[in-house]
Amino acid sequence: MELELLADRFGDKWTLLIGGAVIGALFGAFAQQSRFCLRAAAIEFSRGQVGGKMAVWLIVFSTAIAGTLLLSAMDLFSATETRQLASPQSLSGAALGGLMFGVGMVLARGCSSRLLVLSATGNLRALLSGLVFAVVAQASLHGFLSPLREALATPLTTLSIGSNDLLVLSGVSETTAFALVLIGFMASLWLAMWRKIGIWKTLASFLVGACIPLAWWFTKSMTGIAFEPVTIESLSFTGPSADTLMLFLSQPGSMIDFDVGLVPGVFLGAFLAALVTGELELQGFEGGGSMRRYLAGAALMGFGGMLAGGCAVGAGVTGASIFALTAWVTLFSIWIAASATDWLVDRKLPERQSHAALPAQQAQPVTIRTSE
Repeated sequence: MELELLADRFGDKWTLLIGGAVIGALFGAFAQQSRFCLRAAAIEFSRGQVGGKMAVWLIVFSTAIAGTLLLSAMDLFSATETRQLASPQSLSGAALGGLMFGVGMVLARGCSSRLLVLSATGNLRALLSGLVFAVVAQASLHGFLSPLREALATPLTTLSIGSNDLLVLSGVSETTAFALVLIGFMASLWLAMWRKIGIWKTLASFLVGACIPLAWWFTKSMTGIAFEPVTIESLSFTGPSADTLMLFLSQPGSMIDFDVGLVPGVFLGAFLAALVTGELELQGFEGGGSMRRYLAGAALMGFGGMLAGGCAVGAGVTGASIFALTAWVTLFSIWIAASATDWLVDRKLPERQSHAALPAQQAQPVTIRTSE
């Protein structure tokens, strides 16, 4: 097999890193081209619209789940071997962390993966916010914020309900789940056609979603090749961002794995895609208030993502693809918090300020930017 040859030549750890970098580059390139963003979809939906941003997210989401179920049906992957289903997970952490992440996502105008993609195109706001996100995530994992994270994650875990497998808890078979997801996928394609997002954007969205089962397959395959234990995982950006940060602060070669290859790979893929399409552009903050907003949002995402055990991609797509209950709780919490924050911060407060600054007869509706 090609993976065995690669592992024999470069070693297991470097093969994992190369695989993470390649899959990350594919994700970054297609995410940049499709404008995949949970925040944009959540805001669009909360404002009473079901448009192109929602179509992109639904294509990615349904493709990831359908692809993962296909891997399972072909006996190429088993969800029960993943960390999310093989060990107890925190329900309280998923709910609270998801709420924090959703608030931060709106304040920073992008989730962690979106910030990484935007930073590669020259967005300095996203770059600085991404660094803050990684620092806070690391502090929440092993630093001074870890006791708080552990305290919030302890009260309610999946031990109390016996499983974290949503299919087991609901009694739904994988065949039925696949049929339902396939219906959702067809509906998302219809929505994409209705909203005229274009063939290329639709294809790019599909390929973003396909990166999730591709990563599951790759890490599962490596378990049968590597001499040392390999974690079966797919795409996530909270833990990997923290690991990548520590890579630059640790002894060279001390941290080589799939996660460490993923983040640089996404950055490189998004950069090359933007370079080829002429979309590279330096962008900075628009003032002190804007900077405070972005950094506060990034910090909330860093802690919230680590508390929840995943980000908008790690929980909202990757975890959902294996029907981990905590991932679906996190996704629901992110969605609710993002919608509420958009209503309060980007609609209600500006509307009040506008009416307070102008005479009643001159007050005009405020136009809010919904995407970067």
